[in-house]
Amino acid sequence: MTTAPTAPPPPMRLRELVFGAACAAALRAAARLGVADALGDTPMTVADLAAAVKTEPKPLRRLLRALTCYGVFAEGKDGSFAHTDMSLLLREDDPHSLRYITLWCTEPWTWDAWPLLDEAVRTGGNVVEGLYGKEFFTYLNEDAPRSAEVFNRAMTTSSRQSAQDVAALLDLSGCSSVADIGGGQGHVVASLLEKYPTMQGTLLDLPRVVENADPRLREGGSLADRVRIVPGDCREAIPFRADVYVIKNILEWDDHSTARALRNVIEAGGPGTRVVVIENLVDDTPSMRFSTAMDLLLLLNVGGAKHTTDSMVGRLTDAGLVIDDIRPVNPYLHAFDCTVSR
Repeated sequence: MTTAPTAPPPPMRLRELVFGAACAAALRAAARLGVADALGDTPMTVADLAAAVKTEPKPLRRLLRALTCYGVFAEGKDGSFAHTDMSLLLREDDPHSLRYITLWCTEPWTWDAWPLLDEAVRTGGNVVEGLYGKEFFTYLNEDAPRSAEVFNRAMTTSSRQSAQDVAALLDLSGCSSVADIGGGQGHVVASLLEKYPTMQGTLLDLPRVVENADPRLREGGSLADRVRIVPGDCREAIPFRADVYVIKNILEWDDHSTARALRNVIEAGGPGTRVVVIENLVDDTPSMRFSTAMDLLLLLNVGGAKHTTDSMVGRLTDAGLVIDDIRPVNPYLHAFDCTVSR
């Protein structure tokens, strides 16, 4: 029976860390094979699991043995395997599923980019353009459509899970309209419109994204008569006005792109407009390992960065926003409640 080990001495811990790619690959393999989905509420033998996911039993046993060392799946004394709290998150039907986040963080382009991290650190720029000859999202959409789909699903999952927290936090009483900028499929604006039954909403994101907007927002949906879906790029223009603009988890590009997006919001709203920016931070979070890893991945793919509190404050004030309040949305997100300076 494999059990999660106690903390090893530093030399062994470092050996384990340099094999971090093996853990990531094992998680990706389990997600792609659908092991967590095949494993039911009761323990299963490796033979039965292998038959369910169409693999050979012996290598599947090796994969599961590796994952149980990290607390993903648990092995019983009889050699059967059962779910743990973490392995349940690999199920596609779990309400807190991280299956697509797992796939996104281990997509093929990541294995090309990580070995060039030293180059990115030396230059301060992304490495993807050098690898593929084009900007990251252009590469995804033109050359890696499966990765683009995984990205969209991962962002949808993340947005859906946090949208209710955002809606619970924000007091938009007295506001007649809200705009979700770069809002993906619109889970945040949908949650806000459900909270405020007389409010009008607008969702702006790239055409390929908003064409798959939340069904509540599309024709025939419960909120369709109170929302506009606008295809566009907030770095280019924002062609509408709202009382409140919500910008969640998109100000992670290079500084120039971030500045353009903020400038466009400010120009669209005008003096006195409320702007709420919601981001992960790398200096105020219970999950520093995850946040700092995502920070490095952003450096590799778009030359962007996760923000510290100070860097976020700097970007917002430089753009012409007055920060009225900074509050946690949940353990992983913070809201910067701002006003466009007059």
